[in-house]
Amino acid sequence: MACSCATLIDSTARHFDEKRVGTELSAYRRSGPGMTTRALLSYLAARHPLPGTLLDIGSGIGAFTLGMLKAGVQHAICVDMSAASLAANAEEAERQGVGDRIEHVEGDFAVVASTLPPADLVVLDRVVCCYPEYTTLLEVAADHSRRLLAMSFPRDRWWVHLALWVENSWRYLRGDRFRGFVHSPAAMADLLHGQGFLRTHAASTWTWQIEIYERHAATR
Repeated sequence: MACSCATLIDSTARHFDEKRVGTELSAYRRSGPGMTTRALLSYLAARHPLPGTLLDIGSGIGAFTLGMLKAGVQHAICVDMSAASLAANAEEAERQGVGDRIEHVEGDFAVVASTLPPADLVVLDRVVCCYPEYTTLLEVAADHSRRLLAMSFPRDRWWVHLALWVENSWRYLRGDRFRGFVHSPAAMADLLHGQGFLRTHAASTWTWQIEIYERHAATR
């Protein structure tokens, strides 16, 4: 990766601190999941058969996981670099009565992946854009998916690059080392195809791309 794991973990944990996470949790309780999470849920929660297990990478407060547990997923593992996010995740899970169906793991998934079991569904909702180099992340994510892999990421468009440049510049001026990145959708798709996945669904908003991949039967 282009930066050390320690730097990535520290900058991400500092960015998603208790104040920011508290704001996200309040927004979730008031209005429900965010736009990309709603899009992923609308497609995946209606799948038949429904995935039995879920691995939510960069889970944040757990909005996607909670939605899938409501839909009938039996067990989920939420992995995140932010202790504040995982604490809010656990709090909301208990409030909704599903705390015993979620396991929380703090750390960089690319580092801790070898300690975690595979799942029927692996999701990376607004996660690859937090990594300066996505290859290892997607490879280990694909390796952990028995059946489905879903993700959302910034579109490779000039206005998205401009918006991220402005955001990253503002973070630099404030001393926030967290950065966002736009990666090549075609390169990520090629990587997943090479790992035995076929893209079965794609949608986009003005700034975000949502994609669902299914493991080819021959590679299961």
